[in-house]
Amino acid sequence: MRGMKNCLPLAICVSMVLMACPSSRAGTQASPAEGAQQFAELGDLKLQSGRSIQDFRLGYRTLGKLDTGKSNVLLWPTWLGGKSQDLLEFLGPGKVVDTTKYFVVLIDAIGNGVTSSPSNSKKQPWMSFPPFSIRDMVEAEHRLAVEVLQLTHVHALMGISMGGMQTFEWILTYPDFMDVAISIAGSPQSTSFDKLLWTAQIEAIELDPAWNNGHPTGSLDHALAVAEEIGQMNLTSPSYRVAHTPTKDFDSYLADLKEHAKGDGGVASDQIRQRQAILSLDIPGELGLSLGEAAKRVRAKLLVVVSPQDHLVNPIPAQQFAAAIGAPVITLDSPCGHMSLACISAGPTVAKFLAAPGTVHSETLHDPANR
Repeated sequence: MRGMKNCLPLAICVSMVLMACPSSRAGTQASPAEGAQQFAELGDLKLQSGRSIQDFRLGYRTLGKLDTGKSNVLLWPTWLGGKSQDLLEFLGPGKVVDTTKYFVVLIDAIGNGVTSSPSNSKKQPWMSFPPFSIRDMVEAEHRLAVEVLQLTHVHALMGISMGGMQTFEWILTYPDFMDVAISIAGSPQSTSFDKLLWTAQIEAIELDPAWNNGHPTGSLDHALAVAEEIGQMNLTSPSYRVAHTPTKDFDSYLADLKEHAKGDGGVASDQIRQRQAILSLDIPGELGLSLGEAAKRVRAKLLVVVSPQDHLVNPIPAQQFAAAIGAPVITLDSPCGHMSLACISAGPTVAKFLAAPGTVHSETLHDPANR
């Protein structure tokens, strides 16, 4: 899907159907317009590895009104390559999250080109930018919530794809911080199939002579195009691609992919570092527990949304995690695979769970195009 560059599942949500805020730590600036891009300057961010991201700044946007008890906050971090602005169209009355009810904080994940990233760091540009993890993303987001927004608890946290991975990390790292959590097309653990995909995309970039061991000597358009082609092979399913791209249209489809997959060493470095974060995802392993044992540490009401035909993020770990604690699972039956939210209207179910978790139970939603 083009709008979510780098095979990003969620602008995918564009059809998910869908469905006054502090401006600085010192609080001296005027309140920004609703939904405007903001930045939290957090100094150096210490990473799990022991290294640090220098002069770390985290991008975010806020929408809606914070109630007097600070009980209506919803945090929503971005997916792989996605930016907080991509989520804006899912917010508002009658959409996935109603901003007349919730104070929504959209957060740009590390390495997305808005928050501190290889492509925009002055002191640690490109591959001198240290590798980071999904856990590091969550730690940065927690600092935003606590240090900048002065929150000690939120009503909900949700995310799609890599945002769903962050959701799993959040509910185990800070189990008392939220009441409700929703992971959509996410996972608590990268499987060998996932790792094969992310490794192939990284190597597609690194094997290009122009990459020059992280010191690019020219355009990386070819490498980024190959990485995008690999991603598109996994974004949906064979039956979906055959149905939506007739053989006679393949050349124009491929040309369109290549046109939208261009960039320099900074863009390539962002893609590599975020994929490395996903490659290292193993929340049970971090805790030294089995997946089922880790799940039992969850205190939030959890909803898991998956597609059995998701070839981009294997749904099995998320399904097993939910089964271990009896959390409801919404199964999206669609050849759209990782993009199933663009083919099935799951927004109403998500909105219902946010308002009343106990009223949502496991069910399968079918793609109307296949009936």
